[in-house]
Parts: sequence; structure tokens; C-alpha cells
Amino acid sequence: MKGIVFTEFLDMVDDTFGYETTETIVSKADLPSGGAYTGVGTYSHGEIFSLVTQLSAETKVQIPQLVKTFGEHMLGRFTEMFPDFFSDVPDVLAFLENVDDYIHGEVRRLYPNATLPTIETRRTDEGGLELIYKSPRQMGDFAEGLIRGAVGHYGNGYVCKRTDLPGEGEKQCVKFTLVPRK
Repeated sequence: MKGIVFTEFLDMVDDTFGYETTETIVSKADLPSGGAYTGVGTYSHGEIFSLVTQLSAETKVQIPQLVKTFGEHMLGRFTEMFPDFFSDVPDVLAFLENVDDYIHGEVRRLYPNATLPTIETRRTDEGGLELIYKSPRQMGDFAEGLIRGAVGHYGNGYVCKRTDLPGEGEKQCVKFTLVPRK
């Protein structure tokens, strides 16, 4: 997993819970990297789970909620760091339809060995979107946070509903349905 995920997570913890909490979770997580991350480095995705588990123990906030909140935070940071991914896209549906081809395509170009989720989308008759997320990394909560962040970025015109699907081998499968807000 790219280091930017770790550096942004620790920044979010600093901003939300304080530097002392960040130091505590890093020291208690017993991380192979020692908790020293660079934005372009590559680290075991297990380390993010260790950090979130420790954060949950420190804050008493449930792990799924922390991961979703981090996903929303990360989408906000992506809009700042990579505005070109968002500027010419008219709405959240078009944005989500292009994630796998455009954004993940760029990631694959820069990092050929990156392990990314697969995303399939289809428009619904109700004017919404169905998105199927599949990943061996079990990051459906993070994906949900990213999607909710994207909905917020484009004006909150949709409600995101989640349905956990049976996994495919070791892959977590989740269906997200965006329906127009009434």
C-alpha cells in the first residue's frame, strides 16, 4: 500500500485526536516499518489495520467508523492534491464511473505493481449508480468513505446505500448504490 495512505492517516489522527494519540498508536502497533512512512514508499496494508485497531482502542470509536471517516478525509485530500481528477468531471456519477479507468489507470502507470480494487459501475433506471467494489484488502469501509466524500464534494445530491455481498475467494465484495436525494 502506498505511503501516502499512511502519511494522510497519521495527519488525520494528529488533526482529530492530537499528536500524543498519534505517537501512542504508532508505538503500540508494533509496525514492521516502525511507523516511519514516506508518501511514495510501499508498505504492508496490514500496518494500516494495526494503526486503526490501536486508534479504536485509544478513542473507543468503532473501527468501521474510523475507516469510513478516513476515506472521507482522503477524498478531500485527493481533491486538493490532484484537482485535475475532479475539475472536468460534471458530477459524482461520472466521477465514480471513471475511477477504475482514469484514476486507477494513472496509479497503475506510476506503480505497475500496485494492488488496486476492481470497480464496476452501471447507471440505474432511477437516475443513480450501482458500484461493485472487489478487493482482497478488505477495505470496503474505506471505499464507502471515499464514495461519501465524493458525494459531498459534488454537492450531496445522492444518498449512498451499502450492501455487503458474498466474497469471491479472499476478495471482499460490496455493492454501493447511489440514489438521488429527495
